[in-house]
Amino acid sequence: MIKRMACVTGIIFIILLAGCGMEYKSLPEFSGSAPADVYQDIQLPADELPHNNLSEWWYFTGHLDGAQENPMGFEFVIFQANRELAPTAYAAHFAISDIGSNKFVYAERNSVTDGANANPGLNLCVGGWKLALIDSGFKINANMPGYSLDLLAVPQKPVTLHDNDGLLDFSPYGWSYYYSYTRLQLAGVLTTDEGPKYVTGQAWMDHQWGDFVSVGTGGWDWFSLQLDDGRDFTASFVFNEDREIVMKYGTLVSEFGAVRHLTSEEFAIKALDSWTSPTTGATYPSGWDLTVKNTNINLTLIPVMKNQELDTRASTGQVYWEGAVEALIAGNKVGRGFVELTGYYEGKDLINAETGQITNLCDAKSE
Repeated sequence: MIKRMACVTGIIFIILLAGCGMEYKSLPEFSGSAPADVYQDIQLPADELPHNNLSEWWYFTGHLDGAQENPMGFEFVIFQANRELAPTAYAAHFAISDIGSNKFVYAERNSVTDGANANPGLNLCVGGWKLALIDSGFKINANMPGYSLDLLAVPQKPVTLHDNDGLLDFSPYGWSYYYSYTRLQLAGVLTTDEGPKYVTGQAWMDHQWGDFVSVGTGGWDWFSLQLDDGRDFTASFVFNEDREIVMKYGTLVSEFGAVRHLTSEEFAIKALDSWTSPTTGATYPSGWDLTVKNTNINLTLIPVMKNQELDTRASTGQVYWEGAVEALIAGNKVGRGFVELTGYYEGKDLINAETGQITNLCDAKSE
């Protein structure tokens, strides 16, 4: 039954586009347009809650600082999928980048419900992992062998709507709402084999939902950055099946929360190196130069460890790299961030080109 569940939810969750490329070149500006009858202003806190659209996710990445001076990165995400005549499906990923131990660990879980909003408010539970919206922020509870996390994440800046109004056009793949809390203050307990430890830190939260369906070809590179001077930055490069950039957008948030939407000519990111996974054989860019015009942002981004790859074929049908990075100027650390790289795994066991279905998924790892 467990493996059958992994197959069902994995087929529902083919999360987006594949791509590569070691340099990101400029392209025409993204219009941000979508059908006129789709758009309504994002309303918070109402839109924090689950929607009845095809695809949705709540995505947290962040950095934990403990009393023993052993910083860690973490990822926690819940995906939701609604399809006609099918139960609402959920998948969740939890990862820890244990920098002091040079160890990266992760786990994945699935669940299916009879209704998209089985619990009132934002109160999601996937295989025992929980995400809830409370008055002050978000509560996160997740565990796997060796690591358990109980966190409160409180926004420190107003919400950021991407591309001005928070609506992105993925034509011909659909459309999506997208907003972020670019800086959340963390407090909670991290439990390891050494016992519980009080931790603080900072996190980034993305919430995205809409009527878009991932087609298993193409991909994206996503960057988020929190600088020590208080500014936050994010950028996305989306590729099509021919590995051509079809969308590029960036956002810069001041220390006071003022949002600046960047044109494709205002920022550049260039990969410096690559890393090949000994597990999947996928080759990812590794290390980047980042520049933003008319600012003093001229940085080098270095992964805290090379191997931060997740093989989540049992839950979302994806192999991807999601890792903590440090931002440097002349070798001096000036900030921290996260990078996500999708579409670099070229295994033939994910998508059947004729049917569009996942093959051999039942042989993949499952809970």
